[in-house]
Amino acid sequence: METDIRLKEKYDFILPYLNEKQRRMLLVADAKYLGFGGITIVSNSSGVTRATIHSGINEVKQSKAGEIIDHNRIRKAGAGRKSIIEKDPVIIEDLDSLISPITRGDPMSPLRWCCKSLRKISESLQEKGHKISHRVVGEILKESGYSLQSNRKTDEGGDHPDRDRQFHHINETAKEYIERNQPVISVDCKKKENIGNFKNSGKEWEPEGEPKRVKVYDFVDKELGKAAPYGVYDLKNNEGWVNVGISCDTAQFAVESIRTWWYNMGHEKYIGAKRLLITADGGGSNGSKNRLWKIELQKFAIETGIDIAVCHFPPGTSKWNKIEHRLFSHISMNWRGKPLTSLEVIVNLIGGTKTRAGLRVKAKADKETYQKGLKISQKDFEKINIERNDFHGEWNYIIHPADVCFIS
Repeated sequence: METDIRLKEKYDFILPYLNEKQRRMLLVADAKYLGFGGITIVSNSSGVTRATIHSGINEVKQSKAGEIIDHNRIRKAGAGRKSIIEKDPVIIEDLDSLISPITRGDPMSPLRWCCKSLRKISESLQEKGHKISHRVVGEILKESGYSLQSNRKTDEGGDHPDRDRQFHHINETAKEYIERNQPVISVDCKKKENIGNFKNSGKEWEPEGEPKRVKVYDFVDKELGKAAPYGVYDLKNNEGWVNVGISCDTAQFAVESIRTWWYNMGHEKYIGAKRLLITADGGGSNGSKNRLWKIELQKFAIETGIDIAVCHFPPGTSKWNKIEHRLFSHISMNWRGKPLTSLEVIVNLIGGTKTRAGLRVKAKADKETYQKGLKISQKDFEKINIERNDFHGEWNYIIHPADVCFIS
């Protein structure tokens, strides 16, 4: 009994760090060492079946008999059952649809968190017709970079009581639009970047001992200035559009970026669209309290003749906006270690961003000057043809086309 307990402690500690073959060989060695009844003791202590341990013993015998064994392989060629993903490829799509609206933690981190238990997820998948256990769900999530969330979560600078309800509202609204083939875009302005021969975080391959020489200090070059990349991410088509400005990040600049996306990419993808859904942060140039943002959207609605629906993320949750981890993170990886020496270099690097998942990006330079501090009168603001949702109308609203003449 004491031997069983010690073995179990040993296996609990070391087996998670070994691959399948290494585990088999360790268990075989212990079973041989224990002698008569060793296979049973090792099987009970490790939770590995006797058949697996016997398989390992046969591997050792074949190796001793001089048979050619590929030691680089964990299993024999063709061995093992097909993975559930091979047998049921739709399961990944259904699993992602269950997880996506309820992910928590820091979405910019490689480690993602899920607040649903494995058993609840497996039950939901079984209701969709998939044969899967909670253990297999855990394996798939782990391979996808997920972990079950503990009670502690990332400090977001505030936690609105309707935070999760708004997340679900955004998710359900986006699903409805996509099902009806109406465009859904995620928008935001990426961090401003110094233009010039400045150090850019990250590394890239260079001849040894020949790093690129950049300026020591990151003082803004007055002639080159800063670049403000405003992005538009098309959720359905996995496509990005980035309008790279050199002026201020204002509501006019934000809506102009959406306008250029529509005429360069969106219009062709969504011929005959009646509505456009925009998911945006709660602050900044596209903030929920920004009057100029709504005025400019009204102008855009009149110009295109389509309804402009907007869903804002609650305060302190900007990182959950899809554009952050589906577009901006890949742009940052693509230009890591490369000095952003000119506006043209920035546009080319953004436009060259691609992923294995099929992301494609287009970019253009916007050299217009956008004035900060424009004030919107109450009279003009009241002219906006806006329909507010019953649930947090300050976050969720639709701006309808209307013939409006603004004074300011």
